[in-house]
This record gives sequence, C-alpha cells and structure tokens, in this order.
Amino acid sequence: MRRRHTLTWLADYQRDQWLVPEQIAALQWQRLKRLLEHCHREVPYYQRRWRELGVVPADIRNLDDYAKLPLLTKADIRANFDELQADSWRGRLLTKATGGSTGEPMRFGYTRESNDRRTAVMWRGYEWAGSRMGRRTLFLWGGAVGEPTRTHQLKDAIYNRLFARHVLNSFHMTEANMAEYADAIDRYRPEIIVAYVGPLVRLAQWLIANKRRIWRPQGIIGAAEALHEFQREIIEQAFGAPAFNTYGCREFMLIAAECEKRHGLHVNADHLVVELHKPRHAPPDTHTGEVVITDLFNYGMPFLRYANGDMATAATEACSCGRGLPLLSRVEGRVLDAIRTPSGHVLPGEFFPHMLKDVPGVQRFQLVQRQLDRLDLAIVRGADFDEASLAYIRHEVAKVLGDSVALDCRFVEDIPLTPSGKLRVTVSELSS
Repeated sequence: MRRRHTLTWLADYQRDQWLVPEQIAALQWQRLKRLLEHCHREVPYYQRRWRELGVVPADIRNLDDYAKLPLLTKADIRANFDELQADSWRGRLLTKATGGSTGEPMRFGYTRESNDRRTAVMWRGYEWAGSRMGRRTLFLWGGAVGEPTRTHQLKDAIYNRLFARHVLNSFHMTEANMAEYADAIDRYRPEIIVAYVGPLVRLAQWLIANKRRIWRPQGIIGAAEALHEFQREIIEQAFGAPAFNTYGCREFMLIAAECEKRHGLHVNADHLVVELHKPRHAPPDTHTGEVVITDLFNYGMPFLRYANGDMATAATEACSCGRGLPLLSRVEGRVLDAIRTPSGHVLPGEFFPHMLKDVPGVQRFQLVQRQLDRLDLAIVRGADFDEASLAYIRHEVAKVLGDSVALDCRFVEDIPLTPSGKLRVTVSELSS
C-alpha cells in the first residue's frame, strides 16, 4: 500500500543468508566498492577527506585497505552534517535522531530504500527467533515521550492493529504494578514478545517470586541491551519460552541476532560491513574490539567506518545452522542502567536517551544516580538549548517519576570519557 519494497528485499536477504561465507564476503565487497565509488563522486565530506589523505577508490583493493581509512565519529557527523549528504540526495533525505546511549545524541539522514532494507533485515533476524511479519506480537517497549498528536496516535493504532502488535510502555513499570503487565500479557496472548531486556528481567523475577503462571509465548526477543546468560535463564524460567539475544542501534537498526541455535549472533554481513577495531596495543590473538559499521545501502548520507561506541567479541567457530553469516560471540558495550526510586519505580536507563534525542541543543549528557531520591543530569548544551528545553526535560521526568525524585540539572563545558570510551557512569562506579 505504501509502495515500499521491504518484502522484495526480505526475499533477497532470506536467500543470501544461506550462501557460503566466501560468497557472502564477495557480495559484501562488491556492494562496498560500489558505495565507495558513489562517495567519491557525490559526497563532499569524503571527497575532501580522501583528497587530504591522497586516496581514491582504486587504492582500496580489499578490506585490509578499507580498514586504513579514518573512523567516523558522532562528533564528525555533527560537525559535517551537510557535507556528509550526497549531492544527488540533498533535500530529499529522511532524518532520525539517536538517543545517545553513550551520552551523545546525534541527528542523521537516510534514504527510503535504506530504511526498507533495514526493516527487511530486521524481519529476517526476528524470523530466526520464530517471529514474522503480522504474527501476534507484544512489545514491552519505551512509550512515546512528549505529547503525541491525535493524528500520530491514530497512525500508531492503525499500524499496530494491521501488524498484530500490542505495546506495553515499560517506562511506567513499577514494583507495585507488575501484576498489571502480567495481566496484559495474559489478555493479549502473544505468540512473540519483543522487549527491553531490563524491564523483561524484572517482570520475570516478579513472576518467579510470586509464583505467577503466565501465558506462554513461542519466543522472546531481547533488545536495546545485551542479554546475559543468567538473565536468559530467569526469563525462560518465568515464561517457559526460549529467549533470543539481538544487537542493534538506531543508526542501522538490526546489526546481529541469534538464530535458532543460539550460539552467537549472526552479523548481517550482506547488508553491513562490521569491523572490530582493536586497541593499538592489544595482543595479536584478541578477538574483542570497538564496533565499526558501514551501511552498504544508505547512499543519501553514507557512514563509512562509523564507530558507534560499543565493544564486541568475534566468535572463533562457525554456527551449525548452516548460514554463511559471520558470528559475534557477545556484545559488551550497551548495557543501560536502571533508575530506581523510593516508591519502587524501576525506570529503564533507555528512557533518558529516548527522551533527550528530541531536545534541541543537547550535545552530550551524563546521568548519575547516587541516591534513590535524586538524579544528577549534566548537559553540554549548544546554541539551540533554551529555557523551554530545560522545562521539557523536567516535565518528562516528573511525568514518569513523579515528585519522589529530585532532578538536579547542571550545565558543563565538557564531559570526560571513561577509559572504555563511554560517557555514562555505570552502576559499579557509583557509591551505594
């Protein structure tokens, strides 16, 4: 109805996953070379940077050569937003903003085709967990922040009805209302549950502690945070269904996902180039590095060798499922801490990136909770940040946490990175 080609791309990706690794690598390289030539012709940022380096696409003969190109960072994108847009796509791009789980929100552009392809890749990965388009699915997910218009609410309602989706807002979850979430799942009787890992684990713990038996879905897909094995065990004990780990980010959607074997996450190498950029002095046999990604199909605003701030480890063995897609054994760098309140409210850490991505002028932020009744929010603000921005932040926090928690906002010139390259302070770094 919307003249999108998602189903066509999905059929292609479903076929390509069964190619042998050498065939997938050749397909990936062919697509990367085409993208590099496009960037050389049409993208001012790469024209300028490669001219400074004395590089042309013909010099890049393999992935080892490609790995010598400079990394692209969030700061580079913010500083060169216009230059990163292809000349032939200028003024025609769709845009999104990242929430910035590293504390650095960012706006970026993309084409309709790249979005359709990303959606197709997402459905392929979800199929590995038993999901498919239109299958009865419950999302334990972040709800909208701000005040959605009636039109937006109507569009969401129609979309969810057509695709057999039901959404529970995880931002409203508290220790006192867990039974309401369990009741909602029992009423909807989903075949698949897709959820933020943190709220899902807390609901599972409540189910176990209260000996509550609940509707059994056929599969559970964890998202937004890494799914650790001890968490998987809790979820599967509570729901009686297999839980699957996924890895994605807003800039590219699904990057990797577990198949039915659940022995690692298959990287979507026919759609992306995913490198693990190792520290300079790392041992030669290390398999862990910073995640560096290239979307092979976003010709409107190409990100070549984009460092998203995560760390991951490559698997050393192939999966027995027969797919030729390479594997990650684990992803280390995207655990979002939970915010807890004196009243028992447990707010996913995802709330703050989700909310702050829409606030103009937030260049960096860092949230620290040192005591239950207080949050400290440090903001590096740009020219677009004003009193209305601050009022919006306070309003949205009060809307989900009430007046039991004080929000202390302060403005700083800079926020130093931690040794891991993150801005966010982790629980282990906080006092009790």
